[in-house]
Amino acid sequence: MGRRLPTAKMRARRRNGKAKLKRPRNKTARAPTTPLASPALQATQPPLVDASASESEAKPHNRRPDAPSALVWPPAAVFRTRNGAPGTSPEMAGDRAAALVRIAAVGVLLALCSSPAAVVVVSARKVGQTCALDRNCAAGLHCETCVANGNVRPRCTRVVPVGPQTKARDLPFNRYAWLTTHNSFARLGQRSQTGVAIATPWSQQDTVTEQLNRGVRGLMLDMYDFRNDIWLCHSYGGICQNFTAFQPAVNVLREVERFLSRNRAEVVTIFVEDYVESPMGLTRVLNASGLARYLLPVWRMPKAGGDWPLLSDMVRDGHRLLVFTSKAAKEAAEGIAYEWRYVVENQYGTKGMVKGTCRNRAESAAMDDLSRSLVLVNYFRDLPAFPEACKDNSAPLMDALAACHAKSGNRWANYIAVDFYRRSDRGGAAAATDKANGGLICGCGSISACNANGTCTPHHGRTPKGIFNASSDAAAWRPPPALQWQRLVLLPAVLAVLLRL
Repeated sequence: MGRRLPTAKMRARRRNGKAKLKRPRNKTARAPTTPLASPALQATQPPLVDASASESEAKPHNRRPDAPSALVWPPAAVFRTRNGAPGTSPEMAGDRAAALVRIAAVGVLLALCSSPAAVVVVSARKVGQTCALDRNCAAGLHCETCVANGNVRPRCTRVVPVGPQTKARDLPFNRYAWLTTHNSFARLGQRSQTGVAIATPWSQQDTVTEQLNRGVRGLMLDMYDFRNDIWLCHSYGGICQNFTAFQPAVNVLREVERFLSRNRAEVVTIFVEDYVESPMGLTRVLNASGLARYLLPVWRMPKAGGDWPLLSDMVRDGHRLLVFTSKAAKEAAEGIAYEWRYVVENQYGTKGMVKGTCRNRAESAAMDDLSRSLVLVNYFRDLPAFPEACKDNSAPLMDALAACHAKSGNRWANYIAVDFYRRSDRGGAAAATDKANGGLICGCGSISACNANGTCTPHHGRTPKGIFNASSDAAAWRPPPALQWQRLVLLPAVLAVLLRL
């Protein structure tokens, strides 16, 4: 059977079917196509613009009009200049300048607040002013409360006395006063090096090195034979126990040696409450610590009163250590001075703290015995009391100093011994030492009032404005009173500038 030829109607139907197959599908996801046009027509028509892009250009960062530009990211919109190079719009250039001003202002603020000089300007409080931390107070002061004296708010109190050699170096040694600590080795919270808990009172807050660095120049040490060595103990009955032993004496004596080797113009005195029975025991421990070479020979000490060697001569000759023992025989046997041959000393403990009195202790000559050139004033309780020490070391200490001056033939104390020397409600033991030095060196109410010619400046009873032994040049600088408002003015002013930019 032959093939059937398509009719005209069938050919027309096929052509219509092929046309339907070639028609493009209408997909909504595909971008609409633009019919090609001639170049002349394209030149007359505006270019196509994406709606989302135009909206983004109208609102480049979708922020509030009043929002600071420094908070926008990215900070500047980059575009193409006429020659095709990247650039920044004028508006964004202004924003960048403002941001740079902010950064500079913050940098200045941080520099001012972190520099040592700024700390002094902001925080240098004087004696008696309220504080929160030690660094709020000027150099030589620390921040502490004295609840026993009704001072519940922390205040800046004196710690470091004025160095008397800063006023005069060429006076006899008995014309100077020195801050002294009782039981200098019995530090608060210290454990025995025997490994046993201490069952005896503590008397100080600092190590011996810290005491020396803060102006203490007299140390009271109790020495005992213990464990085939010489130990520092705070014991009873002349016997050292595991629970009353602190550490070998050579450890503390080496601290003194290091201080003297690093401070070649300083003189230190050690009072030994001597329970050492071993032959040449003190001599051995002094040799082992390296202190023997600094010892002032006994032959240079006045035996019947009179003046001691000049301080400057003692420093020049290297005799910068005085050691006194409570055992008379050791002066001849070991060349260590017997204390009460050279010193008068008042009654220690609670009995010696009766107001208006200053009687001598049993071992000492009378307080007004002028055959002893040095005067030691004790002012501490039988049992050390940390809370009460701030009260004891304040006005009562000044009263005791004046009473002993009158009872000692109008001689000011050369040594002032206290517990917890850092504690007081104002000037404390440091101010008492300054008062004694003022009387001994120039007859003034305080050493700060002594002039080079031996006269007193007006208002000679004032507490010294400048504190010696400052740790840095910045700490030694004192700003004018107007700059004390820096804390209240500086930060708000900088914040106001930042908010206005």
